Amino acid sequence: MKKWIWLMVLVVMTVVVVGSRGSTFFQQPPSPEIVQSVPVQTPEPQPESQEVDTNLQVSGERLLTHIQQLNFQRYTTTERSRTRTYITTELKKFGWTPKLEKFDNGVNIFAERLGTNKTAKTILVGAHYDTVASSPGADDNASGVAVMLEVARLLGSRPTTRTLQLAFFDQEEAGLLGSQAFVTHKARLENLGGAIVMDMVGYACYTPGCQKYPAGLPITPPTNKGDFLVVVGDTEHLPLLNAFKNSQNIPPTAQSKQESNLPAVLTLPIPLKGLLTPDTLRSDHAPFWYQGTGAVLVTDTANLRTPHYHQPSDIPATIERSFFIGSAQIVLNTTTALLEKNEDFISY
Repeated sequence: MKKWIWLMVLVVMTVVVVGSRGSTFFQQPPSPEIVQSVPVQTPEPQPESQEVDTNLQVSGERLLTHIQQLNFQRYTTTERSRTRTYITTELKKFGWTPKLEKFDNGVNIFAERLGTNKTAKTILVGAHYDTVASSPGADDNASGVAVMLEVARLLGSRPTTRTLQLAFFDQEEAGLLGSQAFVTHKARLENLGGAIVMDMVGYACYTPGCQKYPAGLPITPPTNKGDFLVVVGDTEHLPLLNAFKNSQNIPPTAQSKQESNLPAVLTLPIPLKGLLTPDTLRSDHAPFWYQGTGAVLVTDTANLRTPHYHQPSDIPATIERSFFIGSAQIVLNTTTALLEKNEDFISY
């Protein structure tokens, strides 16, 4: 098949799977009456065991606890400040030293754990912590924050070749403001090998027809069920994207019942930095692409799958437990593998 035909197939597949995100292209409505918030009960910092399970299995209980603790609208200045208190408290329990990085309209949270090889490029894991008005955002994006906190717990004291960085972005829903501010740190980007950005990784549906696609597709969709995880990356950094293809390879001794059936992963290489597929630019990975830095978006396809997108109904009860835990394990597996690599992630 000719190269241009393959390009068109990739563009179509991208439009099929990646949902339209409102963050970049839709203005926030005037702030409505605030939904009732569930106060975050920030625990007192407790000594956390620094022993790391050599099997590196995520804890479903911990993941779901984070979702529950973040079960409130994170839209106003006060609500986002409360969220930062919870995140930084958890990071400190795991031995991290989080830093607040202010920008014009918000505050990002940044933390770093040095690797054993100071010359090796770093790996960043990121997710936004804000929500739209009137939504408690269990999937969008407490799910991504919860996975980041599990990564922080399991890898915080684990020696790896590369340095691990964590970035919790503010104001993604207002137009990717937090990640745009983050990439202005040019010196930090110079040593960044790649970024893994999560935005909605907790919803799955198993009824035929629950996964939506644009009309008039010239190809048959791979499935009409929403039971797969999507990873979107740019073609200039294919090794970073391809790392997710091996994310389900867990050593037999490390497999638990919940991990033995991880969700399928669909990797989508996007050419020309999304110029032909603007729907792939609607989350916090996009500013990294603009700077020429490799980044992938990990998502459950947002509004093409979940009816709770940007709604008051995006609550912990709508998270699909097994899919969410499996998605977290996939991100952990991939992050761990990338931290041990020495080669660059640029396609040649």
